[in-house]
Amino acid sequence: MIALIDYDAGNIRSVEKALKKLGQEVCITRDRETLLSADRVILPGVGAFGDAMQHLEEYGLVEVIHEIIGKKTPFLGICMGLQLLFDESDEAPGVKGLGVLKGKILRIPEGEGRKIPHMGWNSLSLQNGGRLFEGLSGEPYVYFVHSYYLKAEDEGIVKAVTRYGVRIHAAVERENVFACQFHPEKSSDTGLQILKNFAGLT
Repeated sequence: MIALIDYDAGNIRSVEKALKKLGQEVCITRDRETLLSADRVILPGVGAFGDAMQHLEEYGLVEVIHEIIGKKTPFLGICMGLQLLFDESDEAPGVKGLGVLKGKILRIPEGEGRKIPHMGWNSLSLQNGGRLFEGLSGEPYVYFVHSYYLKAEDEGIVKAVTRYGVRIHAAVERENVFACQFHPEKSSDTGLQILKNFAGLT
């Protein structure tokens, strides 16, 4: 079973729908025991960094997430879920993230002809042999909606990058922790392949 963490963030139903299309058994929950017993766990989300961390804390999910990751359950952060895994964000100065991975979330800089939020399809440059991208070649296109981007401390965990005025770390992977800034559930067949790869991790 794949558990989706429910912390009042947007877009969770879209992720559920995509996984069910792949034939996966899915539940949306914030129950500790259910989350800890799941085969795989996803932290989805669209929203604001500060609000998201507040909700995770209010629901007692910060400790649960660290437990899930600590017991080596495959864990995937999507969009806001990626950002929350890191230390801090320009969006909410003084608010600590989960600190699972090292790096900062920075605001996409303004630029001529560059709309913020970054919304739409961008190609990925794959690197460092990411397991989520098995079966994909070239520079696959995926769908983004975000105003802030990741700059990871360790380039070695970065599995895909894209450019939108700046070089964006679009996907990371370390041991059982995976995360992508884009929305695989909105990225057509490419996104379904990424979710399928996550569901098939051993």
